[in-house]
Amino acid sequence: MDKILDGNQQRKVTCSEELRAMRDALDILGGKWKLMILRYLANRELQEIHFKKMEREIQGISAKVLTKELRDLELNLLVSRRSSKDPVKVFYKITAYGKSVFPVTESLVDWGLEYREKMKQEITIISKK
Repeated sequence: MDKILDGNQQRKVTCSEELRAMRDALDILGGKWKLMILRYLANRELQEIHFKKMEREIQGISAKVLTKELRDLELNLLVSRRSSKDPVKVFYKITAYGKSVFPVTESLVDWGLEYREKMKQEITIISKK
């Protein structure tokens, strides 16, 4: 278990505190698209990305859903938004705080690749029977 500062002293985090923290993280990062959007922006951390480019390159996401997810991520300080006036264009960039999610996405990518490999092996074994 991790430790937290309680007043002036450190103490172990309780199980219920861990579960509440996990719920907070899932509320902020949960859903089908938020982690994918953050990973997409993290892979382009030195760039501001135009909304339409994101819509084209993140396959399967609609403009409406992308807008909602980006607003949520901006509200939670994970991405920043900049707009130009003539013509109106909107750009997004991952924030320094948003980059702190990178180890989470890295772990998920690693686990997903491992899972895919395991499933391929299982299918090969099953198909040989």
